Amino acid sequence: MPSAKPSVLFVCVHNAGRSQMAAAWLTHLAGDRVEVRSAGSSPGREVNPAAVEAMREVGIDISAETPKVLTADAVREADVCITMGCGDTCPVFPGKRYLDWQLEDPAGQGVEAVRPIRDAIKVLVEGLIAEIAPDGTD
Repeated sequence: MPSAKPSVLFVCVHNAGRSQMAAAWLTHLAGDRVEVRSAGSSPGREVNPAAVEAMREVGIDISAETPKVLTADAVREADVCITMGCGDTCPVFPGKRYLDWQLEDPAGQGVEAVRPIRDAIKVLVEGLIAEIAPDGTD
């Protein structure tokens, strides 16, 4: 039974670190099997330079990304909404799946502090992919 590819929305406060790294990991690891978006409840001006550097170290370039504002439509269009520290600011719609990933906020930290957050996000994303968009090769 063919189905539309799942849509995932990653949300954090500034859409400058955690959600950007998560979106990049999901795009990198799942390819076109998943539709990926990210947004912030109070978006920053630019993606955290330490997050950009940490992702560059693993061969993923997020330097062209920009923080985006969280909208009700973005949540409504997502199958899975994953929050990362935005708490009650994310609108809730019936029938959507919500996950909250408890991750340290990389804002204001150097790349050394961001690396373990990046690596934790990768593990969470790999688990998400296995659940919502397995590639069928296992």
